[in-house]
Amino acid sequence: MNVPEILPAPAALTADDFSARRQRLMTQLPRDAAILVLSSGLAQRNRDSEFTFRQNSDFHYLTGWPEPEAALLLLPGRAEGESVLFCQEKDPLAEAWTGIRIGAEGAVTQAGFDQAFTNDQREDVMAGLLDGRGRLFVLFEDDEALALAQSLREELAAAVRRGARPPVAFEDLSPLLHEQRLIKDERELALMRHAAEISARAHIRAMRASRPGLHEYHLQAEIEHEFQWQGAPAPAYTSIVGGGVNACVLHYIENRAPLIDGELVLIDAGAEYALYAGDITRTFPINGRFSEPQKRLYEIVLKAQERAVAAVVPGATLVGIHQQVVHDLTAGLVELGLLQGEVEALIADEAYRRFYLHSTSHWLGLDVHDVGSYRENGEPRPLLPGMVLTVEPGLYVPDASDIPAEYRGIGIRIEDDVVVTADGHEVLSATVPKSVEAIEALMREGA
Repeated sequence: MNVPEILPAPAALTADDFSARRQRLMTQLPRDAAILVLSSGLAQRNRDSEFTFRQNSDFHYLTGWPEPEAALLLLPGRAEGESVLFCQEKDPLAEAWTGIRIGAEGAVTQAGFDQAFTNDQREDVMAGLLDGRGRLFVLFEDDEALALAQSLREELAAAVRRGARPPVAFEDLSPLLHEQRLIKDERELALMRHAAEISARAHIRAMRASRPGLHEYHLQAEIEHEFQWQGAPAPAYTSIVGGGVNACVLHYIENRAPLIDGELVLIDAGAEYALYAGDITRTFPINGRFSEPQKRLYEIVLKAQERAVAAVVPGATLVGIHQQVVHDLTAGLVELGLLQGEVEALIADEAYRRFYLHSTSHWLGLDVHDVGSYRENGEPRPLLPGMVLTVEPGLYVPDASDIPAEYRGIGIRIEDDVVVTADGHEVLSATVPKSVEAIEALMREGA
């Protein structure tokens, strides 16, 4: 049995790293403001069973706290401590079933919070901590957090005659927090490189394993086994393994169909490591050999993708990169006869959208479609060092009677993870082959 190599793991983030993030966020607030952020809870899967817990990305970014049912208050300038955590209490009986809890004491001694309370103290303590805070920042997309904020303000408002001073306004925390998350530091980038390398090895494994007669789920199993083997406990999103015409369904996740000799298979899959996402797509021939029509379509996508990756530099915009991709794909479709007319006119009429429906890029980080605005003051924002994005053009040819038979039902997407650097870019997923020659050579080796 060939045992896969185990990659060396990067350094984990520490309590000091998370504390520094909280401090950086608080420096942007008035001294009388406060921040409230809630953790994820457990979600029921079926009777007596929950889905595997995954922490809310914003809460993780600020705390590193691995447990559900927690709340964070940040109180700039508070003498008794600016970061306050509310968490599950220590409970030997519950811990016998579901594992050791860190508890309030551990939140201070191990996790670096200034102060911590158990959840059963929340009702008595939390409103008092907000007394006198003028503005309360909360994530407006979190209905539970908004409801709690409103409840706390009402509790303080009811005590105004006794001198209580409720927050006068709620502010959306998203713009501040998500802009901070958008720029990755070197410790984050080390984790993202690792997630991308695990993802890359998984794609290589799938290419080597592919052959007619398998099913899509067999390649999914190869990919997700590699994730687990390398210490990535879950995919960053539901893995897409689409053979033949299934590759034309952008978010195809059934992954049950047989892999047919002579067809392509599109795999869009990425590992989640330390909650950071990898996101790679490769398209390759199930039998290891591109047909001539497949190769012609593939080369159009590949050239557009390579030009787009090369365009990732400080000051470029995602809109500009996407427009370049649209031009390259449209010109290629005209060359193959799948579109007729002048390239610029076809772009103006959006004729290309029959074959290319999505954008070229999205941010990548703790979420696979990560946070951060794509525009500043209404204009496309320029790329800055530390931003991480995908570059993923594709062509999806309908299985329609007006399409030449040799191209019908072919779906191709090529996606890499790219970080903007001070003088250009770094491709985090570069180890996965994507040229026709390199893919065919790897698959011959696997066979």
